[in-house]
Amino acid sequence: MKYTFIGTFLAALGLAGLNFRPPVKASKPNIIVIMADDMGFSDIGCYGSEIPTPHLDNLAKNGVKFTQFYNAARCCPSRAALLTGVYPHQAGMGEMVVTKVKDRAQENPYQGWLSRQTATVAEVLKTAGYQTFMSGKWHVGEERADWPLQRGFDRYFGLISGASSYYEVLPGRLVLEDNEPYTLPKDFYMTDAISDKAVEYISSNEKTNQPFFLYVAYTAPHWPLHAPDEEIQKFRGKYKKGWDELRKERYLRQQKMGLFDKKYVLPERDPEIASWTNTPNQDEWDLKMATYAAMVSRMDAGIGRIVEKLRANGQLDNTMIVFLSDNGACSEVLDARAKKDLGDDAYAVALKTPAGQKGSYTTYSKEWAAVGNTPFRMYKQFTHEGGIATPMIVHYPKLIKKSFQTPQVGHIIDLMPTILDLAEVEHLSGKQNLKPVEGKSLVPILQGKTRKDHNYLAWEHFDNRAIRQGKWKLVGLKGKSQWELYDMENDRTETKDLAQAYPEIVAQLTEKYNQWAEKVGVRK
Repeated sequence: MKYTFIGTFLAALGLAGLNFRPPVKASKPNIIVIMADDMGFSDIGCYGSEIPTPHLDNLAKNGVKFTQFYNAARCCPSRAALLTGVYPHQAGMGEMVVTKVKDRAQENPYQGWLSRQTATVAEVLKTAGYQTFMSGKWHVGEERADWPLQRGFDRYFGLISGASSYYEVLPGRLVLEDNEPYTLPKDFYMTDAISDKAVEYISSNEKTNQPFFLYVAYTAPHWPLHAPDEEIQKFRGKYKKGWDELRKERYLRQQKMGLFDKKYVLPERDPEIASWTNTPNQDEWDLKMATYAAMVSRMDAGIGRIVEKLRANGQLDNTMIVFLSDNGACSEVLDARAKKDLGDDAYAVALKTPAGQKGSYTTYSKEWAAVGNTPFRMYKQFTHEGGIATPMIVHYPKLIKKSFQTPQVGHIIDLMPTILDLAEVEHLSGKQNLKPVEGKSLVPILQGKTRKDHNYLAWEHFDNRAIRQGKWKLVGLKGKSQWELYDMENDRTETKDLAQAYPEIVAQLTEKYNQWAEKVGVRK
């Protein structure tokens, strides 16, 4: 029955003033994609963490939890792939975003802004009647022509640039509401603001009969380590047992959850990391990790408010919620970067300010990042599992009737075709001269079926490179021509390099990688 007919019928009965709300729209699903920033594989409870994340855990408990899902190794490439369904190079984001576009007429795989030869998921969904919202970090185009409202979103709030303070706008950074600079209110905290706007956008949609797409891109828990003191105090002292013990504890929990087979070996501590017992300033290290935990916890609380809003307005069952991270935990140490970002005076203040507080500007470094990536090796920007493996949760009660955990392999390029599949809308490449998606719909997996795998998946970022086909994964480090080969069925933690034992597999995968690199435009 049409809503217009119902309204006319009520008016005829003299009941139009009763604030009638039309039935919850039930055809096309609402879709929410939530992305964490620089969060490690094991940093939420349902993936082995001691950090309490009850809202994410509940989504996983009532949804699908992926154990072998991949991102594109770093913020800009992952965001470009999520938005377009193609590999980062095909979307113009083989490396990082640029602050100034030199030539729009000649696009290339490393141009640093989102290619106009691609359609964003927001642009496509609008053709199917969706309202499109975004709250959070953009990071795929610094100039106005490349901002969210120019790439398909109806409403936007957030940070156009990369990292910034959670309390204020740093020089050279831009926080927008729609297309205008946003004035930060008193007591501003970025994570809470992103959550607040997401809830606000959901509320605004209640007045329509349209389904909505909402992209929530948290800056948390990316550096700098900033969190409200009351949140930090919940975790103070809990990390004085050190990274060696905590890493082992997380891996034991992961094994009990069935995330990993006990045959997988937990790699030895990174040789560049000192043992906890030989580490000075342990209270400072505890503060850093407590602040990081507080950032994750605060993000989870915001996700809880988003879910509660959907439950309150009756839309939870007909909303697909996806959660993942843009890359592995970050091993970076700021130093020179902090001075550049802040300027001399603010940098001098930051050096004296404890982690968490306004004015500070620090990271938790490789030591705690190794815990975040448990049980994997390496970190953000690398293409070993520690750089590209992400937790991935899908919650959609209308489709997923029984929760389960899946080892089927997926990639961030699969999200756009999944969304279009559920929204029953075709990609614009069939009507316009645009690149078709490279990803494959995850819907068969969500239905409990076995999906036909990608022929292969591949990565390249600043010469860190990899290709995975079936159980075999070939990995190369920046500046090194020699490949490493791993059997992912028996050695997911990449501890036994089999390149010397299987030269024919190395040769086959190298050829496939070279074909892929030629196709997407990897630099030679």
